[in-house]
Amino acid sequence: MKNSIIIIIFFALGITAGRFSLIPEFLLENDLSSYALYLLIFLVGIAVGSDVQSWKILKQEKFLILLVPLTTIAGTLLGVGIVSFFLPEIDLRESLAVGAGFGYYSLSSIIITQIVSPALGVIALLSNITREIITLLFTPIMAKYLGKLAPVTSGGATSMDTTLPIITRYCGKQYAIISVFHGTILTILVPVIVTFILKV
Repeated sequence: MKNSIIIIIFFALGITAGRFSLIPEFLLENDLSSYALYLLIFLVGIAVGSDVQSWKILKQEKFLILLVPLTTIAGTLLGVGIVSFFLPEIDLRESLAVGAGFGYYSLSSIIITQIVSPALGVIALLSNITREIITLLFTPIMAKYLGKLAPVTSGGATSMDTTLPIITRYCGKQYAIISVFHGTILTILVPVIVTFILKV
């Protein structure tokens, strides 16, 4: 709980700093956040590469690794399907397409905008950004009370990049490989699934 509060505080401080232009312009122009993310992923890679236990999980849990992205897809679409009944202004097909972004907000929102409408594209953008933010803020709680795979599935496609460092921190280095594989598979499948749902 304490770790989640710390994360939320820093997130709120970041919003405040951005809202009131407290950050020097050159930091924003040079997109240092991307470089910070690359550095974090590099450090995670070093930690995983030097940990023998992380590689043992590949041999022991081959089926599990394949199953994780499939359960994420099934769980997300099932959850979205249930929620869609409470959103009469958005039909089931459109709701499923939004959910099928799996956190990959940039690509999924573009596809949905092109096929359906800019309004639904914005909904896809915001809902998938929200998925990423929830994972970043609540990974410590999810890992503790829902299991180590919960943050991985919650992160969706982002589990291979933006949410990887925090997943590794609170779930353990042995879950980093699963997280990267999971995020990669979902990233590849997002355009396929979103387009399929909207074209059927």
